Amino acid sequence: MHNKIDHFAIGAATLDQGVAAMETALGVTVPRGGKHDAMSTHNCVMQSGKESFFELIAIDPDAPADPGRVRWFTLDDPKTQVRIADRPRALCWVVGTDDLDAVIAASPVDLGEVVLFTRGDRSWRLTVPKDGHLPMGGLLPAFIEWSPGPHPSMGQQDLRVTLEEVQLSHPDPDELTSILQTLQVDHLCTVTQGNAALSFALNTPKGQVILD
Repeated sequence: MHNKIDHFAIGAATLDQGVAAMETALGVTVPRGGKHDAMSTHNCVMQSGKESFFELIAIDPDAPADPGRVRWFTLDDPKTQVRIADRPRALCWVVGTDDLDAVIAASPVDLGEVVLFTRGDRSWRLTVPKDGHLPMGGLLPAFIEWSPGPHPSMGQQDLRVTLEEVQLSHPDPDELTSILQTLQVDHLCTVTQGNAALSFALNTPKGQVILD
């Protein structure tokens, strides 16, 4: 299978909070994106390299308060809500694959159910745990398989922000690396020993910036 980084998600209490924080941190204004009706969330997006994108995501205050399921990326989790109330936080990285079913079959951990989403003439299948948790607290990626067509990032603005590295920290880096190898994504990130943590190293108009 062919796996590559598709996008990465930064959670914010509100999109306005997130945009303002990214203007300070990155030196760019992340453009408004779209709405996710099935999750009652909305986002801002921009390119982050070749066929990948940066996503700033928040609960949509204009959408139904109860979308009928737990929101993705732990946005309904009180602990996440406390964390992002202070500032936007790194929540999840998403790997694009051309064989999502094979990924699910090979995974040694539960990646969640496969949910089909649509917007306009495009659709995508994404791993989403029913209870809204993130596998290994976000250290393992979500997996996405797009319908045929140009990658969505091709229609997004290039503001000279690129993803340099997905950085993972774990008390047992060998255990985490073994799972990443089984999922065939170990080449997409770096793993160090320490408290469990996810961060993204970006090249920006302000130089290198680490978002955690």
